[in-house]
Amino acid sequence: MDSLFTAKEDISLTSAAAEHYLARFRKVLAYMDEHLHDDLSVEQIGQTAGFSKYHFQRQFSELFGLSVYKYIQLQRLKRASYQLVFRQPRQIIDIALACGYENPESFTRAFKKNIGQAPFKFRKQPQWIPWHATYQPLNHLRITHMTSAYQVGQVRLIAFKPTRVAAIEHRGDPRLVGHSVRNFIEWRKQVGLSPKASATFNILYDDPAGTAPQDYRLDICATTNREIASNLFGVIEKTLPGGRCAVLRHQGSDNGLGQAIAYLYSQWLPHSGEALRDFPIYVQRVSFFPDVAEHQAVTDIFLPLDG
Repeated sequence: MDSLFTAKEDISLTSAAAEHYLARFRKVLAYMDEHLHDDLSVEQIGQTAGFSKYHFQRQFSELFGLSVYKYIQLQRLKRASYQLVFRQPRQIIDIALACGYENPESFTRAFKKNIGQAPFKFRKQPQWIPWHATYQPLNHLRITHMTSAYQVGQVRLIAFKPTRVAAIEHRGDPRLVGHSVRNFIEWRKQVGLSPKASATFNILYDDPAGTAPQDYRLDICATTNREIASNLFGVIEKTLPGGRCAVLRHQGSDNGLGQAIAYLYSQWLPHSGEALRDFPIYVQRVSFFPDVAEHQAVTDIFLPLDG
């Protein structure tokens, strides 16, 4: 019994040490995400979490499967991608400088090499499927190493009031949601419905991990009391029904959103004594990437409850 106890104790200690180690790297990733516009050095980055300049590069590469430089480059180009497509008034030269590039030429070379399109072509007609393939390593990194541990105390019970929304219905491959987002942003601009004055919601009908791409459904919504005039974007009127909801706040990239939703279904719900209402789970986008660093983006998840 003593040897078994010692083995369990050792495993517990090892697990705690590993979590502490990963927490230091989460601090490093958050620092890089927040300072993408700065001239970052490997030594400077490692120092943020107390890593030795002699070992940090190897530690990073072995853990994440890509170099510090490659991570920074991909993250800069990801933010640039969002700014090009979803923040179109910004000039390409301004985006290049904000992403840490010295001139538009170096930005264009890096963007085309990694994304497969020149920036001006991506802005005009983004090819989202190869873009997602490019970012699969980063998605895997975040899902594997940047997960959050949720607690019961983080879940709030609220009474949600019926809310009228304008909605665009995305139907089909989830990798093409960017096209629908872009159309919805353009419609909001045309009718003067700014996200600052109108809350943004998504209705999540399907889990992309368990749904055939052609069957995937998602609504992109904005709260409004206006009548929705006929339009070329396909925006229609809908209502988020009133009722009780469990609400969990997720901070970080969408790569961790699935884990937060899984916590509600697999851990919180079975122990809560609650029953679900006949309406899909939905989220409110409280703060957006690229307007904030990706690790600072905030999404509230609403799980509709019966009663």
